[in-house]
Amino acid sequence: MENFWQHLPTPFLALAPMAGVTDLAFRTMCKRFGADVIYTEFASANALVHGNAATRRMISFHASERPVVCQIFGNDPAMFAGAARVLEAMGFDGIDINFGCPAYKVVTHGGGVVLMRDLDLCYALVKAACEATTLPVSIKIRSSINGRSDCARETRASPLPAQRHALQPRQGDPAMAGNVLAPPAEGFSASSSRLEGKVTALDLVERIRDLPVAALMIHGRTYEKPFDGAPDVGMIRKVRERFGGILIANGGVYAPEAAQEMFAETGADGVGIGRGAHGRPWIFSQTKEYLATGSFRELSWDEKKQAMRDHARLAFAEGGAHGLLEMRKHLAWYVKGIYNASELRHMLVQTKSLEDVEMALARV
Repeated sequence: MENFWQHLPTPFLALAPMAGVTDLAFRTMCKRFGADVIYTEFASANALVHGNAATRRMISFHASERPVVCQIFGNDPAMFAGAARVLEAMGFDGIDINFGCPAYKVVTHGGGVVLMRDLDLCYALVKAACEATTLPVSIKIRSSINGRSDCARETRASPLPAQRHALQPRQGDPAMAGNVLAPPAEGFSASSSRLEGKVTALDLVERIRDLPVAALMIHGRTYEKPFDGAPDVGMIRKVRERFGGILIANGGVYAPEAAQEMFAETGADGVGIGRGAHGRPWIFSQTKEYLATGSFRELSWDEKKQAMRDHARLAFAEGGAHGLLEMRKHLAWYVKGIYNASELRHMLVQTKSLEDVEMALARV
């Protein structure tokens, strides 16, 4: 299978994976506005292997999104191998492994960023996926995590194989559907790779150096402060020096100027934009314009309203009334920062139909 990462423009922009956000409608909007690489929401490897219908619906995609990468999470190498085969059969362009998510529902299941504490397990997960598919395999990580599970958000489970609990998924959450943790893989020792103190991105990069990882997205913030403060561009730059594949810098990119600074300070091949695209899918086209010319055009209010209409229609086409329910948070993001928008926001977050959306927008 062709490695699409080798054929991207330089530099490029990626829509970073976000649980509950990067659904098909939002991904389509970001692609229309120039995102070069699209990531899905994360999906449970276990759920994919067991054929969970909700998970499959959640990660369904259109050919117009390509190249599109599905991100998976879990902690069982056998499940990762099976999920990789499923995703290749579904036609994805790449597979991404989640070693970066700080969400409570993920870390308490022993997945996401807490896996960075068990470097041998990280190695086994990546190796299993790489050996099971011809698709390019990438990973998403964070700058660091504390070596011990002393963070307040970790209260129900440890990521270490010897201490896993079979926690049930939250009701109605397709990302967690079917995700019951596996017992320790044969031959694993929890003590063999547990590190004291801080585990950094460099530790993980060093551990997987002999695996064919095609790309790496690094969020420049820590697990303990997942969205606070400036990203550690120094750590991203150090990873650039150690990692020979495609590097994507992520974290704190809310404006075209920030993307340019990230490229300049890290030497990354691409920048991943996550929350900076909330309510502003056009940040991709604006960033490309800024990188090329040093300036960018702000959209008019009429253009923004049209984007909201288009997004709502996509959400309804894909999910009907439920799709519009999920769309409400996006509508609220679209009007964030607009002067005297409280009444409009109140109307938008109560919409139940396309007609409701149109009526709300027609008033301003």
